[in-house]
Amino acid sequence: MNKRTPIRVMVVDDHSMVRTGLATFIEVKPDLECVGQAKDGQEALLVCEQAQPDVILMDLVMPKLDGIAATRAIRERWPEVQIIALTSFQDQARVQEALQAGALSYLMKDVSIDELADAIRDAHAGRSTLSPEAAQALVQAARQGPEPGHDLTPREREVLALMVEGLNNPQIGEALYISVTTVRSHVSNVFSKLGVSNRAEAITLALRSKLVT
Repeated sequence: MNKRTPIRVMVVDDHSMVRTGLATFIEVKPDLECVGQAKDGQEALLVCEQAQPDVILMDLVMPKLDGIAATRAIRERWPEVQIIALTSFQDQARVQEALQAGALSYLMKDVSIDELADAIRDAHAGRSTLSPEAAQALVQAARQGPEPGHDLTPREREVLALMVEGLNNPQIGEALYISVTTVRSHVSNVFSKLGVSNRAEAITLALRSKLVT
């Protein structure tokens, strides 16, 4: 890489010592340059517009606007900016949320200096880097498959909600202004999609998985 055009890096973290440490590390690398710092997601949007970074190191848990929301907002406004989620959290949901929001990479804060530098260079080149913990979380999510009821139609959810309330097929038909035959069809589809064989199982699963409110 041309040393005259270092990678412009921005640091977003609500802990001042973490920001200072990361900024110091970045300045030590001749091909990296720290062009801005922000203490929360809201400030990150302002600094990003001014600093125009190539890569952002983004903490996820911050006041005012968290890293997930900030990542989504920055990627929507500046899609050329690559974001590395740098956090202490490795739970499956947070990994998925960060990547879905637009983060290219997901690293833990105990990553080594050289590994982080390589991740910044890779992000600038459009290559993703995942910590072992993040990769494992994605594998577990893939194995678990989609949540039960994810493919229910809005009408089927209405029918299920009325089933939970204790209504029978004729009563559901009256409530939704549809025929009993149509209700039976919806109920059959609900059973099939939830993988259950009767009303009691469907109601139990609906309540356990919070498919209805």
